[in-house]
Amino acid sequence: MDSKISRPVRWTPGEAATGGRLIDRLDGFLIPVERFFAFVASLCIFALMLIGVVNVAGRTIFNYSIFGYVDMVELSISIFAFLSIAYCERLSGHVRMELLVGNLRGRWLWALEIIGTLVALFVVAVLVQYGWTHALRAYEYGDSTIDAQYPWWPSKMLVAAAFMLLWLRLLVNLLGYGRLLLNPRATPIAVPLVADVKRLAETEAADAGVLEGDSDAGGTRP
Repeated sequence: MDSKISRPVRWTPGEAATGGRLIDRLDGFLIPVERFFAFVASLCIFALMLIGVVNVAGRTIFNYSIFGYVDMVELSISIFAFLSIAYCERLSGHVRMELLVGNLRGRWLWALEIIGTLVALFVVAVLVQYGWTHALRAYEYGDSTIDAQYPWWPSKMLVAAAFMLLWLRLLVNLLGYGRLLLNPRATPIAVPLVADVKRLAETEAADAGVLEGDSDAGGTRP
């Protein structure tokens, strides 16, 4: 998958007439929110790592462990596992089968992407509804962890918020696919682009520095 989402440098009358400017604005509105959620998830991972180091060092040196460490791990897993899910969707980082999609072009490709996005919107909407009601139930009943009695509802509400952001991202993707279905020659905006195997291999090789090493050696390999 190509991790880049193309955006037109210059707006032509045809691009603007097909709703490209509106979709680009909606995409630009979600991007900072998705980055913030991903940043919070990364901070949570970093904080958990520090707490783990302190806990192991305390048990080894002072024979003292942090009270509620296991509970902290339980609470944080749902946070860093779901908060960056919309950001990963925007970068097309989720695993997906492209055996059929990778061989399609034009309206057939965008029609199949629309069907898949509609299914994803329905599934994520169900997850948002049940996730939010489950968080409210945890708040009303005072659900907490077993050891340190930390409340569960903040973590569960963050999961529901993460799924809601993912639903909005999928909605913007759906608008982008619909625009391309109407006008296949339009510039793709706010949609993940399918990269062929050759392009993906070249990108990974360039990131690993293989292509640069080959070019320095005159393009030959021992």
